[in-house]
Amino acid sequence: MQPLHHRLVSLLIDSLNNTQAAGDLPALDSPAAIALDRPKKPEWGNYSTPLALGLARSARLPPLEVASRLLKHLPPSELIAQATTSAPGFINLTLNPAWVAAQVEAILAAGPGFADFDLGGGAKAMVEFVSANPTGPLSVGRGRGGVIGDTVANLLAAAGYDVTREYYFNNAGKQMRDLAESLRLRYAQALGQEVEFPESYYQGEYLTDLGRRLASERGDSLAAAEWTAFKEIAESAMFDSIKGTLSRLRIYMDVFFNENSLYDDGSVWDVVRELRERGHAYDSEGAVWFKATAFGGTEDRVIVKSTGEPTYRLPDIAYHRNKLGRGFALVVDVLGADHKDAFPDVLRGVQALGLDPSGIQMLMNQFVTLKGEKMSTRAGRFTLLDELIDEVGADVVRFFMLMRSAESHLEFDLDLAKEQSEKNPVYYVQYAHTRIAGILRKAQAAGHTADGGDVSRLTHPGEQALIRKILELPDVIELALKDLAPHHLPYYAQELATIFHGFYRDCQVLPSENQPVDPATTKARLKLVSAAKIGLARALGLMGVSAPEMM
Repeated sequence: MQPLHHRLVSLLIDSLNNTQAAGDLPALDSPAAIALDRPKKPEWGNYSTPLALGLARSARLPPLEVASRLLKHLPPSELIAQATTSAPGFINLTLNPAWVAAQVEAILAAGPGFADFDLGGGAKAMVEFVSANPTGPLSVGRGRGGVIGDTVANLLAAAGYDVTREYYFNNAGKQMRDLAESLRLRYAQALGQEVEFPESYYQGEYLTDLGRRLASERGDSLAAAEWTAFKEIAESAMFDSIKGTLSRLRIYMDVFFNENSLYDDGSVWDVVRELRERGHAYDSEGAVWFKATAFGGTEDRVIVKSTGEPTYRLPDIAYHRNKLGRGFALVVDVLGADHKDAFPDVLRGVQALGLDPSGIQMLMNQFVTLKGEKMSTRAGRFTLLDELIDEVGADVVRFFMLMRSAESHLEFDLDLAKEQSEKNPVYYVQYAHTRIAGILRKAQAAGHTADGGDVSRLTHPGEQALIRKILELPDVIELALKDLAPHHLPYYAQELATIFHGFYRDCQVLPSENQPVDPATTKARLKLVSAAKIGLARALGLMGVSAPEMM
C-alpha cells in the first residue's frame, strides 16, 4: 500500500504545475520536498503544508495569495473532501470520509502484507549489526544494536528491498589468544591445578563454567594441549552462545563474515596497493598513511603501523569494498558510538578506491544502562543480554530497546519493564491486540460475522480516526527508513493502541442487553476491528514483538 503522503504530495505538485500553466504563478522549480504536517487545530483538517510559504519569495506574492492560487487549481480527487488556506500561507487538506472508510476493505485485502510498498524495487540491501567478536556472551549493549539492526532489516523488507542480515567478526589476533589462554587456565583449575590467573585475561564466569564442562567431558586429555586447541573450543562455544541469545530475540543472521578472510584472500593488502597506485597513500615515519584530507578529512590517517600491523580502518575499507562488490545498493552499518569518528574515514577510503560510498549509511547506537531492580551479573564487568531476557522477556527487551532514538543514551527501566499494566508500553499495545482478538472471539461465539458489512457506514469520528491512524503505517515505515529512526515504530504503535481504545470506548461493536447495536453497524465495525488487528500486528511484527491473542 503506497504511503498516503505520496498521493497527497502528487496532488500538490499537480496543483503547482496547473497553476503555472494557467499563468497564475510564474515558472518555478518544484521544491525538492513538500512537507506535510498535522495541523494544530482540528478545523484545519488532517494535513497541512507550507508549500506556498516556500514559493512566495520567488513568486513575489504574499504566501496566502500563493496558497489561494494553488487551491484554485488543485485537481479534484477522491481523497480530498475539503481544501482550505490559513495564515500565514498554509494549505490545509481534509480527507474524504467516504474514501477513508473504503480503505478498510483495502487493509483487509492486504492482510499480513498490509503496509508493504515498493520503495526498493527489489534492490539488494544489507544490514550489518551486532558484530561482536566471539570472546564472550552478548552484553545488554550489544542487544540494543541487535534489535535496532533487525528492525531496520524488517523495515527494508517491507519497503521492497531484498535484505541480507550480516554479522562481521574477527576470530584472530591477541584477543582470541587471550580467550584461549583464559579457557586453558580455567580448565586447569577445574582439574584441581593451582594456577595464577592474570587480570588481563577474560574474567567472566562463562569461562569457568566452560572449563568445568571440559574437565567433566574430557578429563585431563587436554592437559598438554596448545592454546590453539582451546581457541577452537572457546570460539565454537561463544558462537553457540551468541546465536542462541540472538534466536531468543528472534534475530537470525544470513551471513557470518570473518574479517580474517580479508587477509586470507589478500583483500586488505590489495587496498593498500590500489591506494598507492591512485596516489592516495604514502609512507611517513615507517608507516603507511591514507590521504584522507584529499577527500574532506581533517587529517591523514595511518592505515599500516610502522610494525607492519594494519590499523582497524584498513580492513574496514576492504570490508566495505567487499560489500559493494557483492552488489548491495544499500548498506546500513549499525555500530556503537565508538565507531563514530572512524566511519567517515572508511567512506573516504571507499571513495579513494573509485567506488561510490553514497549507499553506505551508519546508524549509531548509544549505550544502555539499567535502572531499577538489580540483576545478577555473571559475565564479569557487564550484564548478560540473556539475563535481561530472563528477567523481562524478549518482547519487552525488543520494544524498550527501540523506544528512544538510537543515537540517544537508553536507560532501560527494569521496574517499568516488569509492570503488568497499561503503564508498560509493551503491555499497553499488546493489550489492544488481545482486546481485538477477544471481541472477534466473542462475535464468533454469538454468531456475529462481518459478512456483507458496508464500510461506508464508518463515519463516526472515532471510526474515522482509527482508520486514518492505521493508514499511517506505510508513511511511518518510510520515515523510519529515511531518517534511519526505527524508534518511530513504538511511538506509532502506542498511538494506534490509544486511538483503538478510544474507539472501543465510544463505538459499541457488539450488541448487549443495555446497549443494542444495529446489525449492519456491527458488521461494519467488525470489519474495522479486524483491520485494526492487522495494523497492530503489523506494527508489532516489524519490531519483532509478538501480537498475542490472549494475555
